[in-house]
Amino acid sequence: MKFKVSAGKFSIPQVTVLSLALSLAFGSLAAQAAVTDNSAWVPTKTQAFLPQVQVNTHTGPQSATQAAAKMATELAHGEPVHVVLSLNLRNEAQLDQFLQELHQPGSASYGKYLTPEQFVAQYAPTEKQVAAVVAHLRQAGFVNIQVAKNRQLASADGTAGTVQAGFRTSLKRFVRDGRSVYANTAAAQVPAALGNIVGSVLGLQNVEINRTHHRLTPVAVAEHEVGAMTLAKTAVAGTAKPHNPVEFSALYNAGATPTAAQTTVGIISEGDLTQTIVDLGQFTSNNGLATVNTSVVQTGPAGSDYSDTSGIDEWNLDSQTIVGSAGGSVKQLIFYAAPSMELSAITAAYNRAVSDNVAKVINVSLGVCEAASNSDNAQAADDQIFKQAVAQGQTFSVSTGDAGTYNCSVTASGTPGVPNKGVYDVSEPASSPYVIAVGGTELLTSASGAYSSETVWNEGLAATDDPAKPNRLWATGGGFSKFEKAPSWQTAVTKKSTRGLPDVSFDASQRSGANIIVRGNTYTSGGTSQSAPIFAGIWARIQSANKNALGFPAASIYKYVPTNPTLVHDVISGINGSGGYGYKAAKGWDAATGFGSLNISNLNAFIKKTPDFARP
Repeated sequence: MKFKVSAGKFSIPQVTVLSLALSLAFGSLAAQAAVTDNSAWVPTKTQAFLPQVQVNTHTGPQSATQAAAKMATELAHGEPVHVVLSLNLRNEAQLDQFLQELHQPGSASYGKYLTPEQFVAQYAPTEKQVAAVVAHLRQAGFVNIQVAKNRQLASADGTAGTVQAGFRTSLKRFVRDGRSVYANTAAAQVPAALGNIVGSVLGLQNVEINRTHHRLTPVAVAEHEVGAMTLAKTAVAGTAKPHNPVEFSALYNAGATPTAAQTTVGIISEGDLTQTIVDLGQFTSNNGLATVNTSVVQTGPAGSDYSDTSGIDEWNLDSQTIVGSAGGSVKQLIFYAAPSMELSAITAAYNRAVSDNVAKVINVSLGVCEAASNSDNAQAADDQIFKQAVAQGQTFSVSTGDAGTYNCSVTASGTPGVPNKGVYDVSEPASSPYVIAVGGTELLTSASGAYSSETVWNEGLAATDDPAKPNRLWATGGGFSKFEKAPSWQTAVTKKSTRGLPDVSFDASQRSGANIIVRGNTYTSGGTSQSAPIFAGIWARIQSANKNALGFPAASIYKYVPTNPTLVHDVISGINGSGGYGYKAAKGWDAATGFGSLNISNLNAFIKKTPDFARP
């Protein structure tokens, strides 16, 4: 179905996946491949999810959910299930080498960004491989088979019965915080002939979902106190007060840096964006800005339901903060709308933004416990997509989460942030080496309203609705991945073998948060869902100032910032854990704030005189 928005806006229906007609076009190939040999089966990277919930190996103390999972009942054979298969890239070692050389002056690949068509030709699964996958799905009884145009994802509609036939696992249902959920009882398998083609099978569980990273408070409350939280005190200079998003440009020293009027920005979102676009119009009108050119791209399969409005607060924060930080203007703002927050749906949204290759910068203000994503293998699927983004010169800006070091320690409802002493973890996709992970600070200003300093964003403990876990932490995510290797450009700085995050940080505290419009009313919002769009807006304007010639900037940031400290505002106070645990801010890069926040004008001037900074 089509999604309609207010007058003057338009919707792009889901047309970027190849329809069933394309699947039929593979028919002759599939026929040649014949029916897949099912005599031997091999596991994919998608692990058994239900046993992990039952024994609680990845989600922290949540006895109610654990007990319910142990009494799970099998889904009826005919219950509908939508699956998304992540197909392995070809020549991935060659791709990894290409990505490394892409920003190395003197290398054969330096600055040679790929088009989507070039990426598909060199690294995507072949048509014959895709045809074999399609044939297997048909044989198992799946319908509405669709293949993404970059051939990284194949989706299909089926039932619990077709899942059993196609992947040799049953699905069982239980209740989590009043929500009916299901999970696969065994690792997903495929016939051995597909073992090197199918990487993971997403959609076999909906227990773990992506969560947004923000907190909203009426302005009257935020100006005096932030709820009933125990605020972490820090000895830093300045005053914390909320800001109109347009103020972030001056606070982070945009100077004469042009606006992002020449750069298209994407926002990974979910559900109905109608009110978000209306509120964005009010925001720009109130601030004397031109109306933003917006569009909504629906990223789910045909017939998906996009009626959910529960994420309005988040999408409003993203869009208004991006526009404000971008200097009041972007070329276009594209909302890539998923039909749900399930991992498979959000992965498909990432893929659409990358395969379209229209948005130069894409904001992601959400995430999930890294261990859960790794078990589901959405993590590997996402990494493949982000690799294509880097190859094309796109940059994903991803929030690190609002649970401090406790992204996987949760309440019975799945709310993260339950203190777990020295057991630390991080959020995915922020942990990916192919995105910019953006942490949070508290921004302090002088009496004149100018930038004064920043400290680690940590608002302390707040109450939950779980008597067994009455308190949770509100603080910036940061730390080290348990699954992602450190990229070569990071190891020299962090001296660690695994991916460290964040890379940079911006304002995330409600005490110094963004005053945004939601349904016509003004609220103060905070969280790393605020800091990520600040970076997205800033990087978009730097792109515009450099004719959109810049690519993924991580390697250059790690190369040049350590010896050019005026490019950033270093954050040297605060901690992102609870009770003395967590990572402390320190001089230079740290696992609480990365390198700190960017000085826009200084960075832009440096880029213009540094030929190899994120560009050919």
